Amino acid sequence: MKPIFVWFRFCALVGVLLVSQTLNAKTVAQENYSVSQSDRSKICSQDLPKAIKEIINRPHLARSRWGMEIQTETGEVLYSLNSHQLFTPASSVKLLTTAAILSFFDGRDRLTTPILASGNAPNLTSLRLKGKGDPTITTQSLEQIANRLQALGVKKIEQLIVEDSYFDAPAINPTWEWLDVHNYFATAANSLILNQNAVTLTILPQEINQPVKFYWSDRLAGRQWQIINRGMTGEKDIPYNIEIDGDLGKPLLAIRGELAVNEPPDIWDMAVVDPANYFLEQWRWQLARAGIEVTRGIVINEAESQELEEELLTISSPAIARMVEEINQKSNNLYAEALAKILAKRLEAEDVIEAINLSLNKLGIGENEYILADASGLSRQNLVSPHTLVKVLDIASKSPKLDRETYRKSLAVAGNSGTLKNRFKDTPVQNNFWGKTGTLTGVGTLSGYLFVPDFSTIKISIMVNNSDLSSKQIRQSIDEIVVVLSHTKNCR
Repeated sequence: MKPIFVWFRFCALVGVLLVSQTLNAKTVAQENYSVSQSDRSKICSQDLPKAIKEIINRPHLARSRWGMEIQTETGEVLYSLNSHQLFTPASSVKLLTTAAILSFFDGRDRLTTPILASGNAPNLTSLRLKGKGDPTITTQSLEQIANRLQALGVKKIEQLIVEDSYFDAPAINPTWEWLDVHNYFATAANSLILNQNAVTLTILPQEINQPVKFYWSDRLAGRQWQIINRGMTGEKDIPYNIEIDGDLGKPLLAIRGELAVNEPPDIWDMAVVDPANYFLEQWRWQLARAGIEVTRGIVINEAESQELEEELLTISSPAIARMVEEINQKSNNLYAEALAKILAKRLEAEDVIEAINLSLNKLGIGENEYILADASGLSRQNLVSPHTLVKVLDIASKSPKLDRETYRKSLAVAGNSGTLKNRFKDTPVQNNFWGKTGTLTGVGTLSGYLFVPDFSTIKISIMVNNSDLSSKQIRQSIDEIVVVLSHTKNCR
């Protein structure tokens, strides 16, 4: 994937320096950390503050705001910095959202989407799919339904209906930055979600000085966009500088810049403009492929019930545990927003924020301990303290009111899975840290559980805000601190 903003374009982490008890400040140019030296001496727990301060006090970090809480399994605070102050958490918000979800749902629960019919095969008067916000429905799901209808002898449907009324508007959070909303990571969380409401645009170089070529992975979704192609094919090996800009409120994308003639296909994942109509068109297409004729297809935005309708089929989602894993390991914004909206419906809450507040309050986390504007962390209006995130991690590991095992397994594993797959390779942290990352421009966060052999399982929340550094530099400094923590020993 090659999203528009820089913070989503990283693929791998440069190494980090394993720090001994005496650390020397280095300039940015000198900081090419080696992470393969896992046999360095241990650091006494009482010396951790000094070691951490020597990292965060380096000159190039002077304009970054740090917040941190590091706590043992028993609750002893090993280090704290601005831990009760509020920070923009980015995707670390998902730790709160998934805790709220798993306080209500069992990890084995599944979502169901009902399909109702009136009339009898081979000619149905109507076929209605009532969207319930399941974010896992794909083209394959609709193909399977079409094949099952074919097996039931259905040959014609007079009226094909998709109902997009389960969630209240808006489908896109109004606090998100408008430059984000044409990207896959900020797509709509409506009642009818298909293929995660995203479509892939591929850009290809042509002959030098000729316009680039492009095509969509799904023509039904792609044709909702109007493309202005100002991208050109440049000389061999020129620096990459293709950009795609959206126009707020309009289904318009502009391709700009140059793509080297020898550049491989350039992949962009974009939002679907009108998810409900895309759902209807794709389902109608799958029915046609199965030999089922549809006379008329419509999208309705208000709940309806017909006395003659009976449930004919259902679409069942994977287990909630799998979806929570997708949220925390891959930082899937759409899954977080959709499941939070489903939670709000089940709790009969006014909105997503009230639902999360109600659920976290039952776990012992007061709504005065954080400020939320969304469920995914994409909004910059979210505010959470390092202390609150550590408190969530502590409760999630102990509370009988939450599906603890599912929560822990949902987190990314250092050097192994999710957003941490390429971090902490060949360090003592690899396979010993379970956590959640967060990234926005100027923001980097990492929270989770670090197992330190012969010492303790440490609960960590490290937050960087207001930074003028790149996401890569912020991650580098955060990871260096975690590697230091992995060398902790008790010297008392």
